Amino acid sequence: MRELKKDVTQTRFFEAQKDEVPKAKDIVDQVYIALTEQGYNPVNQLVGYIMSGDPTYITGHSNARSLIMKVERDEILEVLLKNYIDTNFGSGKDKK
Repeated sequence: MRELKKDVTQTRFFEAQKDEVPKAKDIVDQVYIALTEQGYNPVNQLVGYIMSGDPTYITGHSNARSLIMKVERDEILEVLLKNYIDTNFGSGKDKK
């Protein structure tokens, strides 16, 4: 077998493709829909997951369980709290 010689005098470039990181809000939206479609109370299920870290609170329907585990629980809580504050108090930027 013939061995190919590599040109080690040249630098090769490698650019890794960046995986698209799903946003926590998008994941919460998708999980909410999946839980609702399965007849679960999404608030209770999400609270159970956030408090315990146990992914079995989230249905496997529509890949929801896999999705929810792609983001940290504190990110989920941040999304939910930000939404609550924005809904009830405006953006919060002008308020002290």
